[in-house]
Amino acid sequence: MVFKDVFRSCAFLATNSLVFSLRLPVSNHAANKAPEASPTPIAILLVVLILQITRFWFEMLHLIKKNLEQDCNLPIQIFSFLNSNITISRTNVLKGTASLLPASKSIANRALIINALAGGNSELHNLSDANDTQLMLKRIHTKEQIIDVEDAGTTMRFLTAYFTVTRQLKVLTGTSRMKERPIGILVNALRTLGADIKYLEKDGYPPLEIVQFDEQKTDSLRIRGDVSSQFISALMMIAPSLPNGLTLELEGKVGSLPYIEMTASMMKHFGVSCELQKDKVIILPQVYKPAPFTVESDWSAASYWFAFAALSEKAEILLPRLSLASLQGDSAIVKIMEPLGVSAAMENGLLKLTKKESQQEISWDFTHCPDLAQTVAVVCAAKGIKGYFTGLESLRIKETDRIAALQQELQKIGGTLIELDKAHWTLEPSRQLPQQASFNTYKDHRMAMAFAPLATLMNVEIEDKAVVRKSYPNFWNDILSFGFPMK
Repeated sequence: MVFKDVFRSCAFLATNSLVFSLRLPVSNHAANKAPEASPTPIAILLVVLILQITRFWFEMLHLIKKNLEQDCNLPIQIFSFLNSNITISRTNVLKGTASLLPASKSIANRALIINALAGGNSELHNLSDANDTQLMLKRIHTKEQIIDVEDAGTTMRFLTAYFTVTRQLKVLTGTSRMKERPIGILVNALRTLGADIKYLEKDGYPPLEIVQFDEQKTDSLRIRGDVSSQFISALMMIAPSLPNGLTLELEGKVGSLPYIEMTASMMKHFGVSCELQKDKVIILPQVYKPAPFTVESDWSAASYWFAFAALSEKAEILLPRLSLASLQGDSAIVKIMEPLGVSAAMENGLLKLTKKESQQEISWDFTHCPDLAQTVAVVCAAKGIKGYFTGLESLRIKETDRIAALQQELQKIGGTLIELDKAHWTLEPSRQLPQQASFNTYKDHRMAMAFAPLATLMNVEIEDKAVVRKSYPNFWNDILSFGFPMK
């Protein structure tokens, strides 16, 4: 479509130039005759030149696209504007390195907030190129009053707490989906602390306005632990800057506990201590100290390569900059994927994934690693492995309702995700896979990347390929490097 649009635009310009040239008067020596319109040599030359340029660009764009489909060394972004979808042809023997694996955006965004609270002088290395982190990097020091975080959940929640404690009067807004993601628990907590925060549209949801924060009214808060650990982490990071510190009493089941532990560990790296108890976090008033910090690779992004390995006929996949002793909760993918047919071991500083025998069923609680659920569900459905899952509740309030999205898209390969009650789900696997399938992403990066590994078993089309920029901008380029034909 773009080639046609380019050609049409240039042709339109050429046509108008010709019409203009036909209207140029030429001298006429016949008496009593008005000047007649006749094309000048310059006008004719102009039209020919425009047509030649149009033809050149049309052929060049076609050549770029053709070469890209044949040459894995060319970056896929060159023709990203040509089509919003991407098609991956089946390839089932994988060997190579996912060299463009991104840094952890969860760690990077925490580092940016803590560094800002420490004065902004720390040397931060290997920051994520994910859109969420780039948004945080650009927004945290801006002097603009209106802050658009687009679809970045951590950026919205962390900046709300940060701008409040640093007494910056801001309006925070985002995409239409962001305006559907609840933030009331965090805002209520900040209001209890003494902040004046107003909702500009719907109560409990962005956009919101931070009006003022004069003084701390309490040093203790009760907060639910079963909705989003990002609310708890946001309050933990600002707690040392409060005159009286802060004690958080966590109510109910605490989800994504590793992310809370990650926050505490990073705060300690920058000179602040936290006391983590079973249902309580105690943080005294302290001062962050600048310190150099290097962000490790993202285990959430790595999980998709575990899926590629699990679904392939043969695999030898290397993943860089990962640690088996990671702060990230999603490093649990190592244990989850072992019964699904993937062996992981460190080799020369890289994590090496290879094939092994898989089991017939799996049970897993995703309470502390919900971002892995989509990946695991797809692998189970495709491999004929029955799954018994708990801890999926928070998936309802992510970039999309991920439970509903999974139920819809798994049907395309014959899988079924059954909700038994609010806490338990059963995954009934496929009995026969189709030769090809097209999957909707629901504007969710993890939907795109969870279903992409099916290209080891069938031809796959992913709608809206650009969504991966949120967390893994070079995902398609890494896939290309493993020899998958793509267009």
